[in-house]
Amino acid sequence: MSAYTALRPSRSVFVPIRLYRYHVRLWGQPGSRPPLVLVHGWMDVAASYQFMVDALSHDFFKDRLIIAPDWRGFGQSTGPACDHYGFADYLGDLDGLLDHFCAETPADLVGHSMGGNVAMMYAGARPGRIRRLVNLEGFGMPATRPTQAPARFAKWMDEIKGLQRGEQALKTYDDAAGVAARLMKTNRRLPQAKADWLAQQWAEPRTGADGATRWHIRGEAAHRITSAQLFRVDEMLALYAAITAPTLVVEASDDSMDVWWQRRFTLDEFHERLQSVPQCRRTTLPDCGHMLHHDQPDLLAREVEAFLAPL
Repeated sequence: MSAYTALRPSRSVFVPIRLYRYHVRLWGQPGSRPPLVLVHGWMDVAASYQFMVDALSHDFFKDRLIIAPDWRGFGQSTGPACDHYGFADYLGDLDGLLDHFCAETPADLVGHSMGGNVAMMYAGARPGRIRRLVNLEGFGMPATRPTQAPARFAKWMDEIKGLQRGEQALKTYDDAAGVAARLMKTNRRLPQAKADWLAQQWAEPRTGADGATRWHIRGEAAHRITSAQLFRVDEMLALYAAITAPTLVVEASDDSMDVWWQRRFTLDEFHERLQSVPQCRRTTLPDCGHMLHHDQPDLLAREVEAFLAPL
């Protein structure tokens, strides 16, 4: 099977944002429609949205600029050396990106997984900048207790030392086929053609000091460092309550949280938190897992279009 062919190839631009050289993929052209901003998840890249963009209808796509950044430390975005990453920086980066591309125009914002969490937080902190909000499987984290702080800070410091010793290094691959195989192992629904295409976006060949070429994931190992800050549910609920944009939460038919958290944080708990969002509705896509924009791009495109269409 041949590799996937993008129906609407993106174009790349590089934008200075907060000491970083941000790589941003663009589709379409500025026009009468609100700009659409797509933010990816952890250990992913902006190109991950290509399948959904290809599935958008002509009427929705025309007269609209679609903007998808590689978060700091991912993809082709580059900046200062860093040994850990925090959510506040993603908010600051997104603010700068909207300043650059959207000026005073409220944007439609879509975020997947980690990007969905960032999108929800940003929409609460800057409610006037977001017209409509779509959260794709961005659930947040289990509740914590203040008594966990000493151990969390100690773990954070230990992991930073381990990073310096190379203990957090990301796996490398012999070739792009190995990367594609990894993607298909992680997502059993991903077909070979899409995996081959994504592998070229998700990783790159690098030649080492020994002259050997290996394929490296376009993501910094520092992203594996545990956050020093505890997840505060009360703070998140306050951000949720401050969101003024109509909000759509899209979930996959597979319950990823049951696998990740082993009942320490459940979909029911997340749904209870969503009650704090003033205008929120949920929908579930069939036959898909956490990477729902890969598994069901056509269905997802229809859901996104229908929700964002009212002007």
